[in-house]
Amino acid sequence: MSEIITCPAGLSGRIRGMKVREERVLADRKLAKNGGQVDELLGACWEETLDPGPYDFGDKVIDWGQVLQGDRFYALLQIRALTYGPEYAFAVNCQSEGCRARIEWELDLRELPCRPLSEESRAAFTDGNRFETVLPDSGKRVWFRLLTGADERRLPQLRRSAGDKLLSAMLAFRVSEVEGVEARERRKFIEELTMRDADFLVDEFDRVDCGVDTAIEVECPECFTVQ
Repeated sequence: MSEIITCPAGLSGRIRGMKVREERVLADRKLAKNGGQVDELLGACWEETLDPGPYDFGDKVIDWGQVLQGDRFYALLQIRALTYGPEYAFAVNCQSEGCRARIEWELDLRELPCRPLSEESRAAFTDGNRFETVLPDSGKRVWFRLLTGADERRLPQLRRSAGDKLLSAMLAFRVSEVEGVEARERRKFIEELTMRDADFLVDEFDRVDCGVDTAIEVECPECFTVQ
C-alpha cells in the first residue's frame, strides 16, 4: 500500500510502508551509531517524487542529506503511520510530586499540528540557507541556518562531545556568522551570550523553521494534572 504526501516545505511524493527488510535497518547498530537509519528508511520507502519543493535534485534520486529536518521527520511519521497505523500509544509518569501515577495515553500521528515553511523562509533556504536576526541584548546581527539531514547525522557526535556545554555547542553549530566577530571567536561570543539572547536565538530557529509539533498535553487520570 502506498500514498501521496506533501511535506512541510513543499516536497511531495509517493511513499509506502516498511517491509521486513526495512525492519533490519532499525536493528543495524552501525547505522544507529552514524545516524544513517533515517536516510536508509526514507530512501527505501520513498517511491516517487512528484514535486521537489525547495530542493534542487535535478534528475537524480533524492539526497536526503539535503532535505530539511522538518520534512524528514514528517515523512518518517507518515511512513510509520502507513506501516503500523496512525495510532501511537505510550505511557508516562505523572509529574506531580504527590501523585506519580502512570498515565496511559494514545494519539493519532496524523492529527499532530504541522507548520509549513513560509515563503520568506523558503526564499532564504534556497538562497544559501542563510537566515538573519538581531539579538536583543547584544544588538549584534546573527546569521544562522536550518538543519538538514546532513546536520542531523552529526548531532549525536556533537552531543557526546559537548559535555556540559551542550547549549553553546548547539547554538554554535547553527550560527554561521556574527556581526563584527571573527569565525575563531564565534564560539567564545556565544558562550558569553545572556540567557535572554540565547533563548531569543532558539525561538528564532523555531520561528523560521517548519515541521511537526510534537509537544502534546496529557491529563493524569488520578490527580487530573495536565502536563
